Amino acid sequence: MKARETLLEHVRRQGVSRRAFLKFCAVTASSLGLPLGSARFMAEALAATPRPVVVWLASQACTGCVESATRSFTPTIEDLILNKVSLEYLSTLNVLPGPAAIANADAAMAAAYGSYILLVEGAYPLKAGYSVGEGVDAVSRLAQVAPGAALIVAIGSCASFGGLPAANPNPSGAVSVSELMDQGRVPRRPLVNVSGCPPMPEVINGVIVYYLTYGTVPPLDSLGRPTAYYGQTVHRNCSRLQFFMRRQFATSYDDANARKGYCLYRLGCRGPFTHNSCTTIKWNKATSYPMLTGHNCIGCAQPDFWDQPGGFYVQRGGMGGGGGGV
Repeated sequence: MKARETLLEHVRRQGVSRRAFLKFCAVTASSLGLPLGSARFMAEALAATPRPVVVWLASQACTGCVESATRSFTPTIEDLILNKVSLEYLSTLNVLPGPAAIANADAAMAAAYGSYILLVEGAYPLKAGYSVGEGVDAVSRLAQVAPGAALIVAIGSCASFGGLPAANPNPSGAVSVSELMDQGRVPRRPLVNVSGCPPMPEVINGVIVYYLTYGTVPPLDSLGRPTAYYGQTVHRNCSRLQFFMRRQFATSYDDANARKGYCLYRLGCRGPFTHNSCTTIKWNKATSYPMLTGHNCIGCAQPDFWDQPGGFYVQRGGMGGGGGGV
């Protein structure tokens, strides 16, 4: 059997120089908070790593996670790593029709059993009649695919925590991937939650690259998320933090204080309670994030963010309008 080409061989064949590859490794190592010298170790490990087989399953999802992962502003090498893995199944982007696509995925997983990476998007319904494809319900399909996965990444807040489908009154009985494992419905495998609605594509890339380099999951917080990306609050690095510390707040959108860049906490900003990298990595090729454009953080990377008392635009208590929560 012909050996699978390595990741470096693949990107070189795509026209990416070794210099660009090393730069990517340096940026990724930095984003993961790895010590000096890790970039070269990462480059050497990836150069010898077979191009990974990836299967992307979706259940109760809006495809926003796929949109986030593919809107990478090519030609960034970050995109190249995610999009040029051996992606064997993703219903949103499949070229083959349903049965043929599933047969292709099954064959690829059989050949790479125990080593493929499984990305999971969307919440999983426990009530019958929801999220059924090719005659198999979503939970059963995940239970079939999970045993051979070396790593499972729950992409987005729905897969990580239940998200919108699990919001009150949760008519489908939607649960997260980790809950399925806790209930014994899906075999327990190494799992990383990449929450956000949608999640940041750089975080998805970082998790995959870390695993391919070290053969294990990165350090995780109590919610199963990589601490390198979720270790600090959005509030801590917000451009409006100085105004929060001075107790200078906007009282309505587009009022004089809002236009001056004052803090949006009194308009319901969840930044002090939300752990994510929006204000450090930023969105759209490091261009911006919600508070920079004048909208408050809605806490989309946290559990149950859809069920916040009062909705997204009501101030949450406990901060006192002072200098806490940094």
